[in-house]
Amino acid sequence: MKNLYIDFDGVIVDTIRVTYDMLDRLGIDSNDFEKMSEFYYNLNWKQLLSLTPIINDGFNAIKNIISTGKFNVAILTHVNSLDEAVAKVNYIRKYCKSVTIIPVPREVSKTKMIDSKDAILIDDYSGNLKEWEASGGIGIQFSTDLNKNKGFKVIDKLDKVIEMVE
Repeated sequence: MKNLYIDFDGVIVDTIRVTYDMLDRLGIDSNDFEKMSEFYYNLNWKQLLSLTPIINDGFNAIKNIISTGKFNVAILTHVNSLDEAVAKVNYIRKYCKSVTIIPVPREVSKTKMIDSKDAILIDDYSGNLKEWEASGGIGIQFSTDLNKNKGFKVIDKLDKVIEMVE
């Protein structure tokens, strides 16, 4: 079985778009790291997740992936606070009872939390994928725009990974 790690924000749920819309309304510049960090730290994640759409039937796609028996599946998600981690775990458990969830502090690389060698990471952020591949892993970029290729294989629905791995 292949280890498969799936990012949460921007892959399973559209929190990136929703929070960037909120930042625009608040007049917070996305290049202002300090204000951005404060915004994400203080965000009501439970409320945000209740308002955020699931991307391309993400949770059912994860169930399809698990049902193949080809993968050890875990959700590997960066978090800005303990409240965010708790909200994400509670939210994910409503859809997937048995999937492993690994919250990663924002300041820590995903490659430092688990052994990425020969494991797959599906992520929307190419920076994470570059680090992943540099540490011996396999990166697959998730995007609803299949033309958004930044040097990685791109999928727009999570269970397309099934066809990619023998």
